[in-house]
Amino acid sequence: MQCFSFIKTMMTLFNFLIFLCGVALLAVGIWVSVDGSSFLKIFGPLSSSAMQFVNVGYFLIAAGAVLFALGFLGCYGAQTENKCALMMFFLILLIIFIAEVAAAVVALVYTTMAEHFLTLLVVPTIKKDYGSQKDFTQVWNTTMEGLKCCGFNNYTDFEGSPYFMKNHTFPPYCCLDDGNGTATEPCTKEKADDNIVQGCFSQLLYDIRTNAVTVGAVAAGIGGLELAAMIVSMYLYCNLK
Repeated sequence: MQCFSFIKTMMTLFNFLIFLCGVALLAVGIWVSVDGSSFLKIFGPLSSSAMQFVNVGYFLIAAGAVLFALGFLGCYGAQTENKCALMMFFLILLIIFIAEVAAAVVALVYTTMAEHFLTLLVVPTIKKDYGSQKDFTQVWNTTMEGLKCCGFNNYTDFEGSPYFMKNHTFPPYCCLDDGNGTATEPCTKEKADDNIVQGCFSQLLYDIRTNAVTVGAVAAGIGGLELAAMIVSMYLYCNLK
């Protein structure tokens, strides 16, 4: 009985923390969606490179909503000994865990396919919005400056974009000066051809592989916590009358 009460208390506290994290992510996601430029000014240099390939605001809102729901179900189910809430908590966490494993397998085994899919998704958006959508342009500028890369694949991603049509040049990040810094002169097609700055997707993959041990440790830690939470929720579910 004492063991059951201890596990119940720990489950409640753990899920309360998840609940708070969900609220925080929701708040930040709404902030980014409403006023993305101010968020980038404050956190741009420190933000994750991977996060800048997607709409950060919507990503944070979705992640926050899932954590909010999980935290509430886990906390409510453990505290009130509600078997329905505990089962819903278990099922949602199981779906997330399976999706993460599937995504990891696809990323490791089908990297080329993932790159092709992302190219079809990202490149048309660059051609449509870079130079006309302020927040989108600023996100890509921050990404290219931080990773020392150009576009998703290379400088050709910007051909036909509002920026290119207006300036008839490519972003300065697509050309490097003699000191391997961002070019100060206009980045023409000839200069971009001569420089051959790597695309951001390739650079991101390189950074991930360079830090593979850290990435693997974080992924294993998250997976371990999810498994532990599922085991505890099932223990409480099976021991409730």
